[in-house]
Amino acid sequence: MSTPQNSNRPPRREFFRTSALAAGGALAATSAGMAQHSGHGMPDDGERRHELPKPVGDPSAGRPAGAQDEYEGFHRFAPSRGNSPDSDFYLGKLVPGLRDPAAGRAPFVAPDVPSLPYEIKDGVKEFHLHATPVEADFLPGYKMNVYGYNGSLPGPTIEVTQGDRVRVIVTNDLPEETFMHWHGFECGIQYDGAASLVQNPIKPGESFRYEFTFHEEGTFFYHSHVAMQEAFGMVGWFIVHPRSDWDPPVDRDFGLIFQNFFIEPTQTVADSWRMDWNWHTINGRSAPYISPLVVKHGERVRIRILNFSPMQHHPIHLHGHTFWVTGHEGARTPKSAWIPRNTELIAVAQAAELEFIANNPGDWMMHCHMVHHMMNHMTKQVGPRVRPGQSVDAYLKDLDRVPEAALRNTDPGFAVPGYPQDMQGMNMGMMMSDAIVGRRETLGMRKGWPMALMGLMLAVRVLPEDLYHLVMETDEHVEPGSVFEEIVRRFGDPSDYTPAIRMSHG
Repeated sequence: MSTPQNSNRPPRREFFRTSALAAGGALAATSAGMAQHSGHGMPDDGERRHELPKPVGDPSAGRPAGAQDEYEGFHRFAPSRGNSPDSDFYLGKLVPGLRDPAAGRAPFVAPDVPSLPYEIKDGVKEFHLHATPVEADFLPGYKMNVYGYNGSLPGPTIEVTQGDRVRVIVTNDLPEETFMHWHGFECGIQYDGAASLVQNPIKPGESFRYEFTFHEEGTFFYHSHVAMQEAFGMVGWFIVHPRSDWDPPVDRDFGLIFQNFFIEPTQTVADSWRMDWNWHTINGRSAPYISPLVVKHGERVRIRILNFSPMQHHPIHLHGHTFWVTGHEGARTPKSAWIPRNTELIAVAQAAELEFIANNPGDWMMHCHMVHHMMNHMTKQVGPRVRPGQSVDAYLKDLDRVPEAALRNTDPGFAVPGYPQDMQGMNMGMMMSDAIVGRRETLGMRKGWPMALMGLMLAVRVLPEDLYHLVMETDEHVEPGSVFEEIVRRFGDPSDYTPAIRMSHG
């Protein structure tokens, strides 16, 4: 995509001069602010300094050529709502993406989940799925034994086009029987996969061929129709693209599968009998290991969300933007019935399609709003962790001599509401591992960002085109915090800038 300088933006030299003035102003504000803080007895130990580092990126890159900025009062590149709720462009409702129509529809991307390849045989798209045990890394170093397909949790994504004839050969590599259900499809009864009602089980080592023509279009999924296997994680996307792409076209098409598991602290196997759940994953990972969704400023974004948790709903909240609910797992919703929301409640086995114009630059949180779903590995506070002076290793070496439990902790910190539940600070070494902070999608985020994301939480990064290029399309070194700080410089108020608190854990 070409990026000529926009005539409405200052030339590069002017930008740096303005930046320098802004920085000078920021420094002046820093002095004044620190003096003010000092006068009120506030700390001025450097954590409160208002000073942005040197600029990064190429602000002269401007906006994409030919991009229309305004639609009846709605601004593609600035937070706005438009003039009338009845307008086609209120909250960006029908504002198209920036993608060149000649490039075709935007690819569907389910981060961290593979796509399933196919072969054309006699005019039929043939896929092969294997039900398999999976060793999944919920977090780096936290390997869990679950079930999935082709060694993946969730299973690999199947994509077809409306009208395709499709054959899926399912082979059972599990040590137990299984069934496969094509959730939401109006297929022939012998292919529905409802356990024993319409077919016999697929025994270990055996295969079953499913074949039908897809007249639907939209967001669907496949899953085992054995209840306990569903609780072990057996699900995958089945996306049916429409013959004619949905209007307005989007630049990004993401898919996120939300799941819950209960796994004891000393186990790696999910306990599907439990009524509560303590591990929460999106596309098979727990935050902060979940890959951020990175988009360009001004793009139209679709996010498809599937709740495949065994028995818990998820109110999904996006910061910084208002989105339109444009469809569910049943079908695309007529535009007259689209709903603007900040939070969409998605029930068990439901999917939702959300669309919005990314008109607010920054690193925005997207998360389930259920309190326990914003944590990892919630478990009863019993065992060595509540026995003062006892190490976990010593406890595990001598299980016959269990130290007496201190049911009431004498630490005065436990008298403060919230102290025992404050999960921040746990597992610092893991959270700062390269597997989390070294991924390209995370470069330049605010220092210490992994401490903000747990469980069903991820970041949606809206980056100006030059910063998107820096983060996603180059191998340049990107200083921690630098991209976030650059967005503050361009779109925020540098006089209110405060660096991230230095982490004492190194």
